[in-house]
Amino acid sequence: MNALFIPLVIGWPQIILIILVVLLLFGGKKIPEMMRGLGGGIKEFKNASKDDVAAKKAEDVRKDDLNSERPLRDEHSTEGKI
Repeated sequence: MNALFIPLVIGWPQIILIILVVLLLFGGKKIPEMMRGLGGGIKEFKNASKDDVAAKKAEDVRKDDLNSERPLRDEHSTEGKI
């Protein structure tokens, strides 16, 4: 059972090995382009999530405004009933 256990701890030697493998696979010229694309994607994701949160807050405010403008009806009231 211990043979199936893979430790998920990444240390400095593993990080250096990963960096070297990435350099060998993609080359030094391609990596900055990939990082710019990754950074742009992260920035776009953050903006979209901020917009989503702002839209949710605006929707909640509109619902609160609509609820506060309507007078509460009494269940026993005869107004508006046929």
